[in-house]
Amino acid sequence: MRWDGQKMTTAARTLSEPEPLVPLAGLVRSVRTPDFAGITFHEVLAKSALNRVPKTSGMPFSWTVNPYRGCSHACVYCFARKTHSYLNLDTGLDFDSQVVVKTNVGDVLRREVAKASWAREHVAMGTNTDPYQRAEGRYRLMPDIIRALADSGTPFSILTKGTLLSRDIPLLKQAGTQVSVGMGISLAVLDPALAHAVEPGTPTPRARLDLITRLRNAGLPCGVMAMPILPWLTDSDEALDALFGALAAAGATGVSAGALHLRPGAREWYLEWLAKTHPTLVGRYRRLYRGGTYASAEYRAWLSERVRVHRRRHGLSAGARFFREDAGAPGTARLGQRTVPEAVTEPTLF
Repeated sequence: MRWDGQKMTTAARTLSEPEPLVPLAGLVRSVRTPDFAGITFHEVLAKSALNRVPKTSGMPFSWTVNPYRGCSHACVYCFARKTHSYLNLDTGLDFDSQVVVKTNVGDVLRREVAKASWAREHVAMGTNTDPYQRAEGRYRLMPDIIRALADSGTPFSILTKGTLLSRDIPLLKQAGTQVSVGMGISLAVLDPALAHAVEPGTPTPRARLDLITRLRNAGLPCGVMAMPILPWLTDSDEALDALFGALAAAGATGVSAGALHLRPGAREWYLEWLAKTHPTLVGRYRRLYRGGTYASAEYRAWLSERVRVHRRRHGLSAGARFFREDAGAPGTARLGQRTVPEAVTEPTLF
């Protein structure tokens, strides 16, 4: 659905917005609507849908599809913020409020996966920005993407914080009879007040727990990415015990958990938020991260052990387990006549 009749900008932006040095390729129009106050959607016609993942990335998949760039979830720690700088947009507020929408992504993807050269390798979604952010309720890009992949025999996985995914459960069940389908929910902050502070545009933790249960009741596997664990905010034994207990009760089929990464773009935005909300922690964070992306090795080893203890206590498997296809192998979950992967290296996403 497009927003005809709503306020549109000219070529790309209004005069009150920064002019991008790199014009948006394929831009059709930019649009605002009262339903999404403060957000501008830039509708583009994409030339390609499939993105090859560099072999050096360490990710357990080779291809991704990203129907959106930028994300209204506005997670203060989101590692993908840096990608907005490629459009000459800032990695803070612009990432949250200037969202690029590839309106033709389903049609382009269908053409790409129909090529004789397409090897039907696993395609991961939700590894950069969330395909089920709020705008998906209006643009409805994911159903065409799911159908294109399933009809071509291409296995795929989806990682999301968005409960809009529930709309497509019947479609995903059907796709699961054609190809291997992996489902993952991103949930690392159980406290609703803290979740609203660090992930202001996302559904509540309770809503995401309910979505896990709905997916499991529908016969779909559902791993959880409990990332990032936030030092001194969500890493206590009480917080970890509550989180893993809730995930187990919801029916999660596996959990990956790890410490916050502060990559360029996200680092500046997160530390600015921290200075406003928890100023006494800023110095501790700077020492813990020592100016780099990763927490100290000592902290990561300590957290890994605490995660292991609480995961075992609640009977949860290690690893979110929803990326790689391994049809017929031990540890796979069956759906219809196909198998759904439950074995995967633990990448750090969201």
